[in-house]
Amino acid sequence: MFNGEESSMAGISASIIQGSGIGPAAYVVISIDLRLIHSGNSMVKFADDMYIVIPSANVNMRTQVIENVAVWAAENNLKLNVSKTRVIIF
Repeated sequence: MFNGEESSMAGISASIIQGSGIGPAAYVVISIDLRLIHSGNSMVKFADDMYIVIPSANVNMRTQVIENVAVWAAENNLKLNVSKTRVIIF
């Protein structure tokens, strides 16, 4: 409300703007509901990035893990950057 006037609600159909000041904070809020599909894996989240660590015992799940993240991203109006998605096996 400003000067006694209230604006109408508007939908937002955009994702987090790359390089925006609010981007990392907004990502942290949005990513709180991303869950791993196997308890043996672990996830480390950074400002607007994440790492999912899959132990060698679960290496056969790597495609499912990436698909899970892609589905979560689509549900949250985000897009998984496939060019930055890597699977590194130790």
